[in-house]
Amino acid sequence: MTGTVLDASALLALLLGEAGADEVREDLDGASMSAVNLAEVMSHFAKVGAKRTDVEAMLGPLPVRIVPLDTDVAYAAGELRRRLRRASRSATAAASRLPGARGRPRLPPTNSGRGLPKSSALRFG
Repeated sequence: MTGTVLDASALLALLLGEAGADEVREDLDGASMSAVNLAEVMSHFAKVGAKRTDVEAMLGPLPVRIVPLDTDVAYAAGELRRRLRRASRSATAAASRLPGARGRPRLPPTNSGRGLPKSSALRFG
């Protein structure tokens, strides 16, 4: 497995044109993300009225491989919380535990969706 492991905030930065979008775009080819991170992305867009088909159409052309989250990876990601000094989003931890993720670059979380003016939000309907 080669490429970058994305978390939801990195993909949202790209899709929303936030800070860090250029870095994500550069590392997108061959990237992967966990299914739980995909759920976070879907949740973000559902909150603003998008349907599954809208999100599938937006993400479909992107060269990002979605990796299923199995039970062992879920437990391992959850256990990382115990070892970290400060709280970590479990989806970000799950991304770091994807099979083959060790030693692969991982884009840092951005501040996706926080402080965005309403005019910059994507609209669905």
